[in-house]
Amino acid sequence: MVLNGRIESFPKELKLLIAAFIVVLSIGFYSGLLFVSETSSANPNGIEEQYLGNEADEDAKVMKFKKSEQEMLTLVHGHILSMSIIFFLVGLILSVTRLSNKLKMFLMIEPFISVVLTFGGIYLLWKGMLWTKYIIMFSGTLMTFTFVASTLIILYQLFQKKS
Repeated sequence: MVLNGRIESFPKELKLLIAAFIVVLSIGFYSGLLFVSETSSANPNGIEEQYLGNEADEDAKVMKFKKSEQEMLTLVHGHILSMSIIFFLVGLILSVTRLSNKLKMFLMIEPFISVVLTFGGIYLLWKGMLWTKYIIMFSGTLMTFTFVASTLIILYQLFQKKS
């Protein structure tokens, strides 16, 4: 068997390994999005409340307190490290798909920019730069779209016939 370096030419065993990885990774990613939706209402004010608390709101359904510096550093550190590994691995797999170089490069590099903007933005929000909640919302959404697009492209091309 001659491999041409493209995902559709990989042996069946490697294709199944990649598919299993992408499916399980996606389950983890989407469960994280569900958690974000549950804890921050997936809107800028909900994001602000999640990290800065809502102690002044006597009508709040759930009382939230401002996160400590240790909690914030743990959150930012853990997410930047883990998401950089996730996007590196997805990017490596994406690199052997058939896509235009510009689209492939965008899908491979953009998530790293969004990770820094999202989690750096969360830290800056916690430090009092309230306008960063809009950057967090935008970069988090873009990061999600690039993840979805990349994983769908990978899964689709994994099961195409060899050319």
